[in-house]
Parts: sequence; C-alpha cells; structure tokens
Amino acid sequence: MARVRVQAEPFDAGQEIAALTAGRRDVGAVATFVGLVRDLNEGSAVSRMTLEHYPGMTEKALEDICAEAARRWDLIELRVVHRVGPLEPGEAIVLVAVSSAHRGEAFAACEFLMDYLKTRAPFWKKEQTPSGERWVEARDSDEEAAARWSAEPARGG
Repeated sequence: MARVRVQAEPFDAGQEIAALTAGRRDVGAVATFVGLVRDLNEGSAVSRMTLEHYPGMTEKALEDICAEAARRWDLIELRVVHRVGPLEPGEAIVLVAVSSAHRGEAFAACEFLMDYLKTRAPFWKKEQTPSGERWVEARDSDEEAAARWSAEPARGG
C-alpha cells in the first residue's frame, strides 16, 4: 500500500494526488500536507536548506512509518515524497497524501505521518544563514506531537 520516494527533483502535488485516486471509486477523503522551505527560522534569514539522508536506510524508515499508519487506520492508499539536496525558500520539501473512505481516517493518518516523519525519519537539515551554515536541531514541540500517538489508540472511521 505505501508508496515512498526520496528524490532531489521537485514534485507536483496535484499529479501525486491524482495518481493516488486514479480509477478509485471507494475513496471518500484525501488528506494532504505539503511542507515548504521557509525563509526565516529561529530569528535568522534562511537562503538555502540542504537535506541529507542515507539512501536505503531512509526509504526503509519511511516505509516502516507508512506501514504503522496503515495498521492504525483503515486507509486505501498513501504516498510520501520527500526531497533531499539543496532547496531554496518556497520550494516543497515533503508531500504526505492519504486516501480513505472517511475523512477522520485520512486526517489522522496524515497528521500521524507528518509527526513521525519530523521525529523518526533519518534526514539531516542544514540551513544557510547570513552568519554561516547551521544544522537544524529537533524541536521539543515535534517530539511532543509524536509522543501523543503512542498514547492515542487508532481511530475508526
């Protein structure tokens, strides 16, 4: 069920969503999230962000996260596209798209996937700022968001 891609090239969210639902008549809801590079982070201007990963290991981790979402909710299909390499402000970093018969399942799974991608996917982000390069540290708020899923049971549709 899970479809995962890690790539340097830009993606077209509309095409990805169309592919997710092509030929399906059982889809009642699609929830999506597209993350973009901001030009400001922690009070500093950001002119570029570079994402690094370990090929093979990263895809496996993303597949595992998708499999967990599929276990928790009644999903029809899901897709994760994550970019790597140098990115400019305004460019898309990540797409999460989830289809289900019901909106509650799709919303919950999409939120879960993003929370887990932010905290458990092996990506490393480096920002270019006016004062030089810096590695982006994990935020406590991301860890708190992901932690709530261990306490929350799967929701039915």
